[in-house]
Amino acid sequence: MAVKIRMKRIGAKKRPFYRIVVADERSPRDGKFIEEIGYYNPISEPKVFKIDSERVDYWLSVGAQPSTTVARLLKTDFEDLAKQVEAKKQAEAEKKAKEAEERRKAREEAEAKAKEEAAKAEAEAKAAAEAEQAEETEEVVEAEEEVTEDAE
Repeated sequence: MAVKIRMKRIGAKKRPFYRIVVADERSPRDGKFIEEIGYYNPISEPKVFKIDSERVDYWLSVGAQPSTTVARLLKTDFEDLAKQVEAKKQAEAEKKAKEAEERRKAREEAEAKAKEEAAKAEAEAKAAAEAEQAEETEEVVEAEEEVTEDAE
């Protein structure tokens, strides 16, 4: 179950007011949620954003992902949480890059090994052909020696 920290609209028409909730990503925007952790009022001056930072820390630690809007709001009010989210994304990107580099190196090593084996097989085939040619030459020389001995 993928869990998101997102906004649930509860305001009237043309008067938005949002609750910050933790919900399964498959549930509808204004539907079922797991926990309410704050609210956001974009109409008031100044804009009001109130959130329980301990619960946000908990949900982020267990793998909940904030929506882009909630992440932006967290960044403005909770720079530490935003840094954690960004660090997590950067770590994932670095991990993917490292895995790609390892796959590239493994592929290059496999290609080098295949070339080496092909060269080795070619050298063995060449050596076998030379040995076969040497045997034929030896047989011809022995046959000539026998013919010369018989002729004498």
